[in-house]
Amino acid sequence: MYVADSRATPASAVTPEPQAAAQGIRPGRRAALAPTVLALGTVSLITDVSSEMVTAVLPLYLVAGLGLTPLGFGLLDGLYNGVSALVRLTGGHLGDRFGRHKALAGLGYGLSALCKPLLLLAHTLPAIGAVLALDRTGKGLRTAPRDALISLAAAPEERGRAFGVHRAMDTAGALIGPILAFLILRGAADGYDAVFTVSACVAALGVLVLVLFVPGRRTVPAAGAAPVSLRAAFGLLGRPDLRRIGLCALLLGLCTVSDGFVFLLLQDSAGIADRWFALLPLGTAAAFFLLALPLGRLADRIGRRAVFLGGHLALLAAYGILLTGGSHPALPYAVLLLHGGFYAATDGVLMAAAAGAVPEEHRGGGLALVQTGQALARLAASVGFGAAWTLWGPRPALCVAAVLLAGAIAVCVRLRPGGDPDAPERDTPERETPASGTPASGTAVA
Repeated sequence: MYVADSRATPASAVTPEPQAAAQGIRPGRRAALAPTVLALGTVSLITDVSSEMVTAVLPLYLVAGLGLTPLGFGLLDGLYNGVSALVRLTGGHLGDRFGRHKALAGLGYGLSALCKPLLLLAHTLPAIGAVLALDRTGKGLRTAPRDALISLAAAPEERGRAFGVHRAMDTAGALIGPILAFLILRGAADGYDAVFTVSACVAALGVLVLVLFVPGRRTVPAAGAAPVSLRAAFGLLGRPDLRRIGLCALLLGLCTVSDGFVFLLLQDSAGIADRWFALLPLGTAAAFFLLALPLGRLADRIGRRAVFLGGHLALLAAYGILLTGGSHPALPYAVLLLHGGFYAATDGVLMAAAAGAVPEEHRGGGLALVQTGQALARLAASVGFGAAWTLWGPRPALCVAAVLLAGAIAVCVRLRPGGDPDAPERDTPERETPASGTPASGTAVA
């Protein structure tokens, strides 16, 4: 693996002709991605293999293996998702404050890796809850600093492509993890312990790749920039572009039905047998994997706002297909394709758009603000949809969610950030100063 330290400005999307000729590159050819992006994508791929191995077997392990009640599992599931959202602000702020995004990301990955072997020792609800809370704390700490590293390594006009590559590699891990867990459960005598042990080893490998191959850079604030503080981080919401991006993510998140409910609705609508239910998330992940890079590139060309709203239109179309019902054999494939396309058009694209509205010295905190608002909105939407399902039934609840989503999309169409939001970004590239001990440009590390 080859790690370069970008002391100068990032490469542009297309290598200039004189420079291209000097480097032996054909004019007009797209420049290679920054090694930092590829290294972080590798870390996320490995870590997601580890995480999804546990996620795939955890419900069955808790309910069938430990005899946990559905209420207990519901409480753990809420804890599992809520803690991560609340910790993201801390990770983003600390990364900005000390200029050490890699260190915060490494701490987060390390905490999550530590939790995997602890699952072998936890056999009660409080103990399991504590381990899962620690795991989600690690995820919350690493997410914003990791995305800040990606945005700082990529040229502004290439951010959609960079996040698309990272999310595609991350999703590849989400595809491999459940399959590996399935194979281990079939072949090992003590299946759950074997899954947790292999998961711990894989997670440790991800941390090792981060330490060895992701350059450690210290972000230096621009001259005259405001000091990094929590007050300054929340003050970013005073910037019109970021405020409107965050508001769009919040409104649309409040109208987004969680994945579990989508899969349950699809199973009910298409009459899918229980034995095939576990494969439904793989369908969404496969579509996400295939579409993340193409849609990231499209966002760079036509504008991130258009692709982001288009992803929610795809989700609205999936809701419509589920509401129409029917027994057509193509129904599950269409829903899963649209569902994966929704994530491919929104997850990394939202971060690429938000990065252009946040100054370099507040990059982690600004991205964390948007991520936290969206995550909390989706958590509230999940609780609300579950209550509506209980009161009215699945189809009326989904109908209300579809109407609300259509209304939110219409509102967001009018919430146009300042400037030319539909044009690809051409802002000034950020400056980064290498930390001591970072390999010089063009140094072969391994």
